[in-house]
Amino acid sequence: MTTLALLDTNAYLRLAKRIQPLLGMEFGQKKYELAILKVVEDEVSQQPRLQELFPWFENEPYATERLARRVRLTKDQRFQVETAKSILLDYVANNVSDFTYGGRSPPGSADCFCLAFGQVRPAIVVTDDIGMHDLAAVFELPVWHGWEVLKKMRAAKVIDDNKVREIFEALESNGDMPKSWREARETEFVKVFR
Repeated sequence: MTTLALLDTNAYLRLAKRIQPLLGMEFGQKKYELAILKVVEDEVSQQPRLQELFPWFENEPYATERLARRVRLTKDQRFQVETAKSILLDYVANNVSDFTYGGRSPPGSADCFCLAFGQVRPAIVVTDDIGMHDLAAVFELPVWHGWEVLKKMRAAKVIDDNKVREIFEALESNGDMPKSWREARETEFVKVFR
């Protein structure tokens, strides 16, 4: 049995161009399988800023891989996910200040859909959005940072130290290095960056 690791928008965009194939691959002792939901694709397609920053998103082989590996929901699962999503969104709306400190945006509809999916299916949601981590903690939902996927892939020998360094360097040069990744470079990947 596989353990689904569901990439949210930021995690997918940070990893997809640098690890191919990315989706559907099983790795590790727990047989993690990386996946993406259509709501993530829709989020990129509906935001001109993201389209401008990630012009490769609709290109081959990325679009084909996403289509082939898209996770589908039954009608009953969709209802359960939508119900859970509305509970998460209500919680965010009633506690906005908990999610907006430091100039951050609170988790939105797509974010809550991913977390709700993780609750219903079940799955680990992979995100670098601290607001999503905070919300997941309230509801005791499993979440990882994107660097945790790299760590598990490295341990499973799916990627090597060179690939880890390449990804960190690309994020650094693109100005897209989250604080959690900077901290992980100094703690979790010390041997890689010696």
